[in-house]
Amino acid sequence: MNTKVSKPILVIKFGTASITLPSGEPDVRIISEIARQVSEIHSQYRIIIVSSGAVGAGKAYINDYKGTMTQRKAAASVGNPLLVGLYASYFAPNQIYIAQSLCERQHFANRNKFLQLKETFEELWSNGIIPIVNENDVVSDRELKFSDNDELATLLAVGFGAESLMFCTSVGGLLDEEGKILRNVSNVNEVFKFVRTDKSFLGLGGMASKLTFAKLASRMAIRVVIFGMNQPDELLNALKGEAGTLITPGKSTLSARNRWLGSGGLVSGTLRVDEGASKALLKRKSLLAVGVTEVTGDFEAGEIIEIYSSEDEMIAVARARVTSSAIRTNLKTVNFEVAHANDIVLL
Repeated sequence: MNTKVSKPILVIKFGTASITLPSGEPDVRIISEIARQVSEIHSQYRIIIVSSGAVGAGKAYINDYKGTMTQRKAAASVGNPLLVGLYASYFAPNQIYIAQSLCERQHFANRNKFLQLKETFEELWSNGIIPIVNENDVVSDRELKFSDNDELATLLAVGFGAESLMFCTSVGGLLDEEGKILRNVSNVNEVFKFVRTDKSFLGLGGMASKLTFAKLASRMAIRVVIFGMNQPDELLNALKGEAGTLITPGKSTLSARNRWLGSGGLVSGTLRVDEGASKALLKRKSLLAVGVTEVTGDFEAGEIIEIYSSEDEMIAVARARVTSSAIRTNLKTVNFEVAHANDIVLL
């Protein structure tokens, strides 16, 4: 039996606020606990750790730091090795080695690059090594960067077909209006009302971000847990469903190719469609230009696009069969195919 492929994949994302001190420096107590608890489940999963905190770890070395794009890149280039070095030192006593992986959106936009990324991770896992992933802040620009590491973690979880996706936060879960942790969520749309609009001064993301990507992951049959690191063995307990907020996964029978496509990759544009087109898509039909009401962005044939309903809900991700200009020109043309049914993934 090939144990390398039989183990489920677990993606765990740690936000800046959850692993750093108020000064922005890494909290070694938390990183030590991450290493200890992850080591206990290392033999049961193929694990990916997505860790923020590089900018916070490196900004003290940048003179007159004001958070400009260039300063953030410089801080990340200093902070990444410092952060990875900490993880390595705390995993080492458990005879577990870690590897650094800096990702960009282009790694998810191109199928071949994505498969190369997965093959590299498979090789790491076969040698008992845990990849520590972060966005490549040093070279990413405003157009190509992820919205935050919540998105990066979700792209990895959806694209790789993970069993579980865990988001670590400073508050330990999704809080209701009384400030108590909601233990189980079956419909993400119903709990957005509890989300506060503020966010950590150190991080880019917030609870709304986590819920947005949790919704995508759960639709792809991935179990999502939002948890904290402030209680003893909280990561281990959250994985067992005994702490934090558990978002119930839906059911999915998507192929590996469509999981990758459904993760969004590098989205080049969006389409808004009418009610008739929405119903046709739900019946697994191709998308025709006559059902498109709005085209946003400039994209080429073969690029990934998002499809929205007339009620502004993202209903699908697709690979465009034609260019955006061709769609605009043929909006009234009968039987002009925009995306083939085989290249559309419903969300």
